[in-house]
Amino acid sequence: MRISKTEFARRRKALMAVMEPNSIAIVPSAPERTRSRDTEYLYRQDSDFYYLTGFTEPEAVLVLIPGREHGEFVLFCRDRDPEREIWDGYRAGPDGACREYGADDAFPVDDIDDILPGLLEGRERVYYAMGKDAGFDRQVMEWVNTIRAKVRSGATPPGEFLDLAHFLHDNRLYKSAAELRVMKEAGEISARAHVRAMEYCQPGVMEYQLEAEILHEFAMAGARHPAYSSIVGGGKNGCILHYVENSAVLKDGDLVLIDAGCELEYYAADITRTFPVNGRFSEAQKALYDIVLEAQYAAFETLKPGAHWNEPHEASVKTITQGLLELGLLNGELDDLIEQGAYRRFYMHRIGHWLGMDVHDVGDYKVGGEWRVLEPGMVMTVEPGIYVAPDDETVAKKWRGIGIRIEDDVVITKEGYQVLTDDVPKTTADIEALMARAGEQRSA
Repeated sequence: MRISKTEFARRRKALMAVMEPNSIAIVPSAPERTRSRDTEYLYRQDSDFYYLTGFTEPEAVLVLIPGREHGEFVLFCRDRDPEREIWDGYRAGPDGACREYGADDAFPVDDIDDILPGLLEGRERVYYAMGKDAGFDRQVMEWVNTIRAKVRSGATPPGEFLDLAHFLHDNRLYKSAAELRVMKEAGEISARAHVRAMEYCQPGVMEYQLEAEILHEFAMAGARHPAYSSIVGGGKNGCILHYVENSAVLKDGDLVLIDAGCELEYYAADITRTFPVNGRFSEAQKALYDIVLEAQYAAFETLKPGAHWNEPHEASVKTITQGLLELGLLNGELDDLIEQGAYRRFYMHRIGHWLGMDVHDVGDYKVGGEWRVLEPGMVMTVEPGIYVAPDDETVAKKWRGIGIRIEDDVVITKEGYQVLTDDVPKTTADIEALMARAGEQRSA
């Protein structure tokens, strides 16, 4: 485990520090999900729950009670069961929860209905992410109603519910040094996977074969899972932003867009590269590609503490609109085209998103109605793109069906920014050189 027990404890302390007096926080683990009939999807812990505990088992509930005399960190989890463990694997059990994960108290989750109402009773406020899990919402209200039913006997139910996510997600937005080390490693693994895909690519290869090369590199480096469904879109498929079928043959003369990143120790990487299937950009492909790359560089130049969230997007919009205007895909005055949003035909998404334990990570983009100011420790993607629909008859035929996106992961530092994923070539010259060397090796 690359995040220490000390850091998990620090995270819990940071959350409890912003909780009101005489309050309690409740965080359930992620439920198991059925894949088909009697098989489940591979289990992945809820990010909030893992962020606070490091505990990876299902059927668990975290309770934080600031100032509790017998310990502030309470964990409910599955009891040890040697018979079930033969089938399903090791369980920590309550003793292991205390010994291995630092819980002050731990109880079998089967006893939660008897114990948790007593922990809730007398607390003025409950911090809980209502609406995230309808089944657990009902369970929480049943516990509260159990206390309400005893009001005449002197019981005091909680009087207020507060949204836990508002407080916890702000903490998650700022990455620690340990988190950044994991994210840098995830970026390096993902970068090697993209290089591997470029080296393997040639006309006649299937999209899913490039995906297989990527997943192989992830797993061999210890990142067994992608952070999201990998996108491998050749030709016009690169114009579909969330294309995941990955079932088509890659054709000579087309580009292929790959958006893929691994998950390492619960932290995501997110990289996109676009390159020619045959290793050589056409004149039209290179013209559009260079605009996208220039837009990414323009966005990078805005990244520094004190800049606001929308500045890199504005820089990318200006660069892309100017480039499309010069190539004749747009007509008019630059400022008018930007104001009208004319570029959205070809650049319909924003410049990026927060990145962390979730690929589209938590954190507000606006605070008090204003764009959030960038601060050290924030990690974001920078991913401009141009997509010309294959049936767009308003542009010359040579542009149609070209989809290009270039994406990297960036951490805001005290001095400016650091790119975590810059080990993948992205200039047309570097991409062509890499693919040419790979082709020579195949022929040798």
